[in-house]
This record gives sequence, structure tokens and C-alpha cells, in this order.
Amino acid sequence: MPLARDEDIKALLEETRTIAMVGASDRPNRPSNGVMLLLQRHGFRVIPVNPRITGEHIHGEFVFRDLDQIGVPLDMVDIFRKSEDAGAVVDAAIAAGAKSVWMQLDVVDEAAAARAEAAGLKVVMNRCPAIEIRRLGLTPVAGS
Repeated sequence: MPLARDEDIKALLEETRTIAMVGASDRPNRPSNGVMLLLQRHGFRVIPVNPRITGEHIHGEFVFRDLDQIGVPLDMVDIFRKSEDAGAVVDAAIAAGAKSVWMQLDVVDEAAAARAEAAGLKVVMNRCPAIEIRRLGLTPVAGS
């Protein structure tokens, strides 16, 4: 089952340092852009993934085409895609060795969540890490 208890979500956020954001946007008016910036300000390294703008930069980070290009260990894959696209992203997260997947608000794929959990990943679904960070009162990591 996806994580739902506050203490589990808080623990996941506290143990996460590197996040790949699939569906990151370079457009400031898009939710993923603001969430990426907030996560960075809280000390997370957020690596944007978007095949449309591969090779560009968002908030100082190089944009990758897909997860298998990144080449660093991923604590979390944050999915800013439609629910029908989430399954493929979850499968790529499993293949990339991510420790968790986070499906954003309105992103729900029970079958993909079950595959991730069966592979040993923690799963959060239909929530936003930026909202949860604020709601749980998490403070930025020192030096960020």
C-alpha cells in the first residue's frame, strides 16, 4: 500500500536526498517548476527529466531525456505525468534502482504502485512533496 501515515511520509522525505523529477518543466508557471525550486531550497538535489527539453537546464540542473541516462543513485522518482503515463515511469524507476516513487496530485496507478512495492520501493500516490514538506513542518537542510 502507498504510504499514507504522516510519520512514514516524513521519514521518506528525511531519508531522501536525490530526486529525479519526470515531467519537469522549464516554464515558471508550471507546477513542476515551482515544486522543483522548493525541493532544491529544502536541500534536495532535483534532476529534471523531460525529453522535450533534453540538454537544457532548469534551476541549474541539466535536463535528461530519461531516467537511465542520469547515472547517479536515485532516492526518489517524482512523477509529474498523467496517470496513464505513470506505469512506464514506475517501471523505469524500478530499472534505475530508485528507492521510492512519488506520484503527484491526481496521479494514480494502483497496478504501478503494486509493481513498485513488489520491487521493494516505497510509494506515495496522489500527493505533492512540496505540500507535504510544508504541512509536516520540515525545515531546509543546513547549507541549502
